[in-house]
Amino acid sequence: MTQRGSALNFRDFVAELLATGDAVDIRVPVSPTLEAGAVTRRVYDTRSPAPLFGDLTEGTPGFRILGAPAGLSGVPGETYGRLAAHFGLPRDTTPRDLLAKLISAMNARPVPPRIVPTGPCKENILTGDDVDLTRFPVPLLHEQDGGRYFGTYGFHVVRTPDERWTSWSVSRTMLHGRNTLVGPAMPQQHLGMIHRMWAERGERAPWAMVLGAPPAALAAAGMPLPAEVDEGGYVGALAGDPVEVVRTETGDLYVPANSEIVLEGYISPDETAPEGPMGEYHGYAFSESKPQPVFHVEAVTFRDQPILPVCVAGLPPEENHTIWGTMISAVSLDLLRSHGLPVSLAWCSYEAATCWIVVAVDIRRLADLRMTERQLADTVAEVLFGSHTGWLVPKVLLVADDIDITDIDQVVWAMATRSHPATGHYLYPQAPGIPMVPYLTQDEVRAGRGGKSVVSCLLPEQFHGETRGVTASFHNSYPEHVRRQVVENWADYGFAATDRRRPVPDRDSEDAVPVSGFGGQARGTREAVAGP
Repeated sequence: MTQRGSALNFRDFVAELLATGDAVDIRVPVSPTLEAGAVTRRVYDTRSPAPLFGDLTEGTPGFRILGAPAGLSGVPGETYGRLAAHFGLPRDTTPRDLLAKLISAMNARPVPPRIVPTGPCKENILTGDDVDLTRFPVPLLHEQDGGRYFGTYGFHVVRTPDERWTSWSVSRTMLHGRNTLVGPAMPQQHLGMIHRMWAERGERAPWAMVLGAPPAALAAAGMPLPAEVDEGGYVGALAGDPVEVVRTETGDLYVPANSEIVLEGYISPDETAPEGPMGEYHGYAFSESKPQPVFHVEAVTFRDQPILPVCVAGLPPEENHTIWGTMISAVSLDLLRSHGLPVSLAWCSYEAATCWIVVAVDIRRLADLRMTERQLADTVAEVLFGSHTGWLVPKVLLVADDIDITDIDQVVWAMATRSHPATGHYLYPQAPGIPMVPYLTQDEVRAGRGGKSVVSCLLPEQFHGETRGVTASFHNSYPEHVRRQVVENWADYGFAATDRRRPVPDRDSEDAVPVSGFGGQARGTREAVAGP
């Protein structure tokens, strides 16, 4: 029996978006060559519903594309609704709700996948000479891209030669030929680690790629969990039910049974081909391509009328920021807390393109620890930059916990008014980091180090648990009964009605994300949804 629900069934996820008005079923002809990408980019910019393209001018009739699967919503009170649906959460879920859910699953007992004999992903099976990837509507997403990208919102399945570890890893793939793809497998990525293990034996790595995966599985594959931790067990803990998997046709790997499309084959141990350029998660498209490993496809299985989800990477927020950034936030928060640091929240601001993480510091606990600014910055840098999750994010901003760090306006205000230009900026040139950050020098890219900093937006008295001024704001400048009266009478004053489901913010609720440890270990490396 097919698993149901938006977290474990991509088709149910799409149906839920359509039913709630957070997706649009587009029936007019649309070209996968730039037009679908352009529509999706404008969806991000306008926070419109996700576009489901059902009448594509290229590819086999009936094949479909879903754009912006984790874009933000413009509906008041439902900003994170599409993201929440990945985890079976309600549409009014907040960032703190998301982190609480993710961290709770990190500290729960893993629930391994359940093997089933077959599933919807086996409705159509192509092998051998019948494999032709060009029959799918593989989109050209940006004018500057070096090719058509098949995998921008899917994950790779690989396993170590000794079979002790199966990794679900997010990394993009570009169409290379009728039955080949090409894409990155950086040495720091789990995909790259396992590829190297096979290559050192002179053997090709058995491989599969899952597209239209159970949404919770896709999110977990983009999460910096530790090396040698199977994402499948985390998905089970996250969803509250083991994800059902089926054996691939050509190998001994297992993939989610509800997947829309599954590619099977192997990664060559030494063959490479040019890949890119591509519009990237950091918001830029550069002109050069790079040699990357070649993925050979020996079989394709897919559902009837399959849906190919796509992320059109670029200026935030898109899936690299909403999915990847949220998962990094959860792991970073758990990691900082497990080391005893006075942290109430951590958040990768979507607008910062996963290039900074903001850390809210509990100034009362900070005062008890009697740390100097330098000591706090160095300790945070040691914990984060020494981990794989910190490898991904080059900048850390330290902010007092009177700031709602999920509100970019408040973060900017804190940076402008609390960060002293002559002090509070700490550089860590020897810290390792992802080489895709645009501002890195060529020497830093080659070395894989540098460009890392911690910026303190903490005022001197906050290290003693005090703040001199009171924030002049709606929350702080009026008694509770006046605030509630204003909210309740807002439409009567003549203003556009607001979402009455959302209560007046209560700062005391910001510490609701549970403290956890996951053994206190650094998380494993992970890659951008459509980035590397």
